[in-house]
Amino acid sequence: MALSVDTTANLGAYLGSMTPHSPTNNLGGLAGVYTTPSIYTAVTGVFTNTNWVGPYRGAGRPEASLAIEKVIDTAAIEMGFDRVELRRLNLIPPDAIPYQTGLIFNYDSGNFPDVLDRAVKLSDYDNFEERRAVSAARGQLRGIGVAFAIEQSAAPIEETAEIRFDGSGHCTILMGTLAQGQGHDVTFKQLINEILGVELNNITLVQGDTDIVAHGRGTFGSRSAGNGGAALQIASDRIIEHGKKIASHMLEAADTDITFKDGNFSVIGTDHSVRIEEVAQTAYALIGLPPEIEPTLVAFAAFKPKAPTFPNGCHFCELEIDPETGSTEVLSYVVVDDVGTVINPLLLKGQIHGGISQGLGQALCEDLNYDPESGQLLSASFLDYCMPRADDMSSIDVIAAGTASPTNPLGIKGAGEAGCVGALPCIQSALIDALKPYGVKDVPMPATPHKLWELIQENSNKSSE
Repeated sequence: MALSVDTTANLGAYLGSMTPHSPTNNLGGLAGVYTTPSIYTAVTGVFTNTNWVGPYRGAGRPEASLAIEKVIDTAAIEMGFDRVELRRLNLIPPDAIPYQTGLIFNYDSGNFPDVLDRAVKLSDYDNFEERRAVSAARGQLRGIGVAFAIEQSAAPIEETAEIRFDGSGHCTILMGTLAQGQGHDVTFKQLINEILGVELNNITLVQGDTDIVAHGRGTFGSRSAGNGGAALQIASDRIIEHGKKIASHMLEAADTDITFKDGNFSVIGTDHSVRIEEVAQTAYALIGLPPEIEPTLVAFAAFKPKAPTFPNGCHFCELEIDPETGSTEVLSYVVVDDVGTVINPLLLKGQIHGGISQGLGQALCEDLNYDPESGQLLSASFLDYCMPRADDMSSIDVIAAGTASPTNPLGIKGAGEAGCVGALPCIQSALIDALKPYGVKDVPMPATPHKLWELIQENSNKSSE
């Protein structure tokens, strides 16, 4: 019926670059994928002796999702509901979209019940209690976590793309975004290959060079494929339109009779055609084009979406806690993600895997420790600050459940932050479920082995009393 959230946000010792962003900018995620009509939230920024805070992958989204998902889990426990069924009862139905939430977000697309049903089936949720019993027989505490995540991505900020064919027929694309490991070189070349039919080895990507790239906003907020890709789509369309005029001259036909497909300009109803590389060579020929056709084959485009996209997904995680040591082992992880149109499935899975590992670090091991007397940071190096490693994670099953977004011509929704937004609340949910025999309703974050061991000892003593 309603949700009220008060947040006390540590800003650090002073305001740094974009510091207010993290605790305030993504509060819309508190609405989740649910029909809650009334939501109130307030944030109080506090200066402390700690380091200043800046945006990191997720930038406030994981914490917002944690708040609403933990509320649902708590309500399910107190009212005797199954956690999945309580979520299903409150999901926004597909026929209600576009949907204005109780906060600022207006969801453009999505099928949340379908995402949930697929995740439930993939995780074998219905048979979990049998697996819990097997773990209990070995003295282990097994839990299953469930969490929905939805986030705003690809904000309405323009991005640019330019396509340049040279006289040899080689294609160079100049993007205003900048890759930080996401695989843009593959993604944007793949788009050009699919739209213009140019072979991948005949495409060069230029990024990050302001002497060459005319304009660009960069890579942030899961926007590159959606906003940058849309600009590339528009520039490609302009290349095709201009190419038709050159091809019409080469094929001695009206440009209205020219079609384009798979890199070929063809005359309708005939087998006469020329490749786009041949058109580019003609576009730069010293003699050949009539004066009414502009030489060269170059196109620039900028795209600004009318609204952001809202990628969403449902996560399931199973883990075991050793009550003797407090150590946690992640056994399985399943996520069904709606990121709209998928350009490259392998890169998508890599993005989700990376995000989930970061969410795991926040949930289980990345702990900043300060001396309470002096304020001195004690975990100041990777000898003391525990980063997640490969052996901390299980295999991850990622299933794409794309509902195309209407806000950009490719239907893409952001994927870069999707993993960490859902991982934090999902792992927290699994930890609390594993500790259910002790009556635990909340766990510290990060839930390090020592903290979990202390929690188990404390509640074991209470139960014995």
